[in-house]
Amino acid sequence: MIDLKNLNVVVTGATGIIGNSILEKLVLGGANILATGTNEEKLKKINNKYEKINILKFDISKHNEIEKFVDSCSTTLSNKIDVLINNAGITKDNLSIRMREEEWKKVIDINLSSTFFLTKNVIKKMLKSKKGKIINITSVVGHSGNIGQANYAASKAGIIAMSKSLALEYGKKNITVNCVSPGFILSDMTDKISKDHTELLKSRISLNKFGNPEDVANTIAFLCSNLSDYITGETIHVNGGMYFSWQNL
Repeated sequence: MIDLKNLNVVVTGATGIIGNSILEKLVLGGANILATGTNEEKLKKINNKYEKINILKFDISKHNEIEKFVDSCSTTLSNKIDVLINNAGITKDNLSIRMREEEWKKVIDINLSSTFFLTKNVIKKMLKSKKGKIINITSVVGHSGNIGQANYAASKAGIIAMSKSLALEYGKKNITVNCVSPGFILSDMTDKISKDHTELLKSRISLNKFGNPEDVANTIAFLCSNLSDYITGETIHVNGGMYFSWQNL
């Protein structure tokens, strides 16, 4: 078990399957957690399951309110944020020639711009503490691209490049910035994929299987801990070799 005691952690996109798995791993490690999302019903379920988790409903697309939101997070967590996990994100898939301007802008706005503004404001807090960790959740398609996901792939690739830049800017301030890049992770979405298509997708993964949300959460727990103190500007792929396999098709 990775020891995360006394760490104050903010998790966005906490209500999804990966978000829930992250919360469970952080709770087991003993972290102090503030979870955020937009689905009030799911946030209540988290609160009922984990009484010690702090819940704060917030829409990260409201950029003009992010600074105030981060202030609230800091106040709730005894005026110190040790780790920010940027897990929130959306998809609006369409072939590029059919993609509406709104579909492009919305995905870039939430996945990339909101991640930047959240990170910017949290780093201001971390500079006062003289340490901190930023963990950004990206995707295999940010490296490989994907049909019908030009907007999503661009947003995730942007996060990777942004993270490298931030790692360079704030490394000397003892702030690390890293990415975790999941591939196909078992979820309600993968359950809807036909058997034939599932087998095709698995054949493109070196380990020939989909991952579990816990696989992603384990990696994030490692990056939260002092075991990762000398790692920054990196992307850890949690995709069963999918990225490597696609490169060699």
